[in-house]
Amino acid sequence: MTETIDTGRSPAWHFWVVAVLGALWNSFGGYDYFMSKTGGDAYLKSSGMSEAQIAYFNAMPAWTTIFWALGVWGAVAGSILLLLRSRWAVHAFLISLGGLIVSLIYDYLLSNGLEVNGQQQILMYCVIFAACVFFLWYSQRMVKAGVLR
Repeated sequence: MTETIDTGRSPAWHFWVVAVLGALWNSFGGYDYFMSKTGGDAYLKSSGMSEAQIAYFNAMPAWTTIFWALGVWGAVAGSILLLLRSRWAVHAFLISLGGLIVSLIYDYLLSNGLEVNGQQQILMYCVIFAACVFFLWYSQRMVKAGVLR
């Protein structure tokens, strides 16, 4: 019988704080994506969207949904992989950031997203972007520290 040896370093206390908060944060994104796709206009309206915003959302091309899904589910996968201490979390968070960037390009350069969604949406996107960059950076740091294997 062969014995396996775990050569990964034990994570510091902050690892578990970041991993759990990341899982909670990104699971809300997964919930919102799921409800936006299955709850229809009623969910969108209950989340505070105006009729114009709902019409804009419903008219988005299918390819934007693909990148939105990559952004959301990449972050969810990254959070799960971070909790599992897998180095693949870096790749998942990178996919998530890519999906978000393409979504932002559509919303603010290829469509009238700013006009429809207003300044408040920009603030939320800034928070989401900062979180994506942070989780990518943190997971890369944990790989270098030997915490993720």
